[in-house]
Amino acid sequence: MTSSIPADLEEAAKIDGACDFRIYFSVIIPLCKPVIAIMILFYAVGYWNSYFYPLVFISPSNTDLKTLQLVLRDILLSDGSGAVGEDALQYKMLAEAVKYSSIVVTTLPILIVYPFLARHLEKGMMIGSVKG
Repeated sequence: MTSSIPADLEEAAKIDGACDFRIYFSVIIPLCKPVIAIMILFYAVGYWNSYFYPLVFISPSNTDLKTLQLVLRDILLSDGSGAVGEDALQYKMLAEAVKYSSIVVTTLPILIVYPFLARHLEKGMMIGSVKG
């Protein structure tokens, strides 16, 4: 099995007197930081956007346990047909504004975290693509 971390680094650390734990925490983990950061980002986005499992396991009548994505689904599926007459158009426009603003609010945490991990994304992609 090939590794992107050269065996020479491990050998040099052993010559310097490092034990296996020291090699792992001082050499291998710092070199794997981009890959670990990307794995954390992908896991966080997947967990944040989890929709199916809460939909399956949480009862629709139990509103206390609903996740953010299920609440967002309820907001997006509401048609805004609560008012009639002159206020109907204004009510529908307000309902649409609530829908769009809720989408923005639910994506903000990921949009805030992404720039901090984006630099690792480029490094992680380059580590996997460069051979030699």
